[in-house]
Amino acid sequence: MKLKQIALGTALACASLAAFSAPPATTTNIKIIAINDFHGNLNSPGNFNGMPSGGVDALAGFVADLKSKNPNSVVVSAGDLIGASPLVSALFHDEGSIETMNRLGLEFNAVGNHEFDEGRNELLRMQNGGCHPTDPNTCQGAVVGTPVPFEGAKFKFLAANVFDSASGKTIFPAFKIKEFEAEAKGHKHGEKGRKETEARVAFIGMTLKDTPTIVTPSGVAGLEFKDEAATVNALVPKLRKRGAQAIVVLIHQGGAQTTPPSPADINGCVGGLNGSPIKDIVAQLDDSVDLVISGHTHQAYNCMLPNKVGRNIPVTSANAFGRVLTDIDMSIDNKTGHVVSVSANNVVVDRSNAAIAPNASIKSIVDQYNTLVSPIANQVIGSITTDATNIANAAGEMDAGDLIADAQLAATQPAQFGGAQIALMNAGGVRNPGFLFSQISGGESAGDVTYGEAFTVQPFGNSLVTMTLSGQQIKDVLEQQFPGCMGQAVQRVMQPSNGLSYSWSASAAPCSKISNLSLNGAPIDPATSYRVTVNNFMATGGDGFSVFTAGTNLLGGAQDIDALVAYMAGFKTPNPAYNPGDVGLHKPRIAKRP
Repeated sequence: MKLKQIALGTALACASLAAFSAPPATTTNIKIIAINDFHGNLNSPGNFNGMPSGGVDALAGFVADLKSKNPNSVVVSAGDLIGASPLVSALFHDEGSIETMNRLGLEFNAVGNHEFDEGRNELLRMQNGGCHPTDPNTCQGAVVGTPVPFEGAKFKFLAANVFDSASGKTIFPAFKIKEFEAEAKGHKHGEKGRKETEARVAFIGMTLKDTPTIVTPSGVAGLEFKDEAATVNALVPKLRKRGAQAIVVLIHQGGAQTTPPSPADINGCVGGLNGSPIKDIVAQLDDSVDLVISGHTHQAYNCMLPNKVGRNIPVTSANAFGRVLTDIDMSIDNKTGHVVSVSANNVVVDRSNAAIAPNASIKSIVDQYNTLVSPIANQVIGSITTDATNIANAAGEMDAGDLIADAQLAATQPAQFGGAQIALMNAGGVRNPGFLFSQISGGESAGDVTYGEAFTVQPFGNSLVTMTLSGQQIKDVLEQQFPGCMGQAVQRVMQPSNGLSYSWSASAAPCSKISNLSLNGAPIDPATSYRVTVNNFMATGGDGFSVFTAGTNLLGGAQDIDALVAYMAGFKTPNPAYNPGDVGLHKPRIAKRP
């Protein structure tokens, strides 16, 4: 009996020793949760792939669910977190977006071009906190349940390639390294697992180098935007010296799948992003980069693209507006420090998913902001008979763009406001989804357009500028819509006001594409002067339209949103609703030829 007891005790001791000396984990497994192009969409932007999607409370619920599956998690953004936002965020200078992202658990945000919409100083306030210096709509914390003054971002803005021209220093950190810890397998029975640092992952933040061409010049004055790939590659030795075992690039630049299936496969890579800026950037990256999280194009894709040495690395993008997030799992070998696997999956933030609970405290903040903004947002400004979307036809013309251009022409036609004969609207300023007949945002009737809906379509707060251009300059600036002409890098078809019409040829040489240019049926005379209205972004050369900077006799006008509201008042009950197909609108205004 005693012998048996000794044997049993020895066995238990051996078992205890085995439990204590179990080998450590061989890999550290890290979960990276990524978004991009949130654009202040605190509320759901509507259905996506047939599902009610987004809303920052639901997004936070999905993030929390993913984080619960792995304590080694990090939440990141590839830029345009703020800017070009719906009224509920924009009216308060996107403070609500920062506050809710703090509570969602965001850690790093690569600065996008729209973060510069209100200039460098305002962006620094987003990071550091404090009230807006002039706008009384700032610092609503006492109402919405957040600190006063505005707390600023608890996460870090990153911008490795954005430098102050005077000091030569980056305006935000170029990167941050996060240490991830794993539960060690060896521990005494009954004790909590001891923590050991297993991996160091570097996150580099990158803004597209073309930002100065798509942001109002005053917003990026005194800043230099350097090449994305060259900036990343130059940082690699420094990151390695600091012990980074994995390198993740958060970059506000992207691409798009070609001929996607319908409904779109958000985890597809049809066409391999051929011809897109992000593919060219990845092809130049040092082999030390393990993952690229991209944005800017508002597309969803999940790709493996070749880097500088031809090795395929994962490149992801999660659509926009909080409708999709990317769930990424990365494993790092604890012995070698090498990344052994990366897998990514784009997931729709489906508000109807009963297994995911929206974040109640974040919902409360958003609800309070909705209450504050509703008296303005829910005002009906006019009505439409059918959708006027921002979906362009083959020639590049969109119904929503035509409507906005007509509104700007109407606002500046009177002699005292500019005497305009033509208005041109940049297509990038006409935001998704345009004006939808069935959209009900504040209890209004179908077909009614509210101020909040209009602001969502045109959220930049640009002012109108009317200038004198010769007929030749008008032709030149229309030629400048196409790549290869006067420095233009991509196709940017402007939206013309009623009365202006022309054709363009896809096959013609750069700067020779435009023909049949006329105004109210009469050919535009190259030697005659015309009064043309654009927004202040375009007037200062935005979107690469440098011809506008040569305009003369400039006269500033109303804000673009005010012009739209005034125009839509003519289509408000008891007046007939706006009909995008009305023959008096003379559509199409642009014709595309082979």
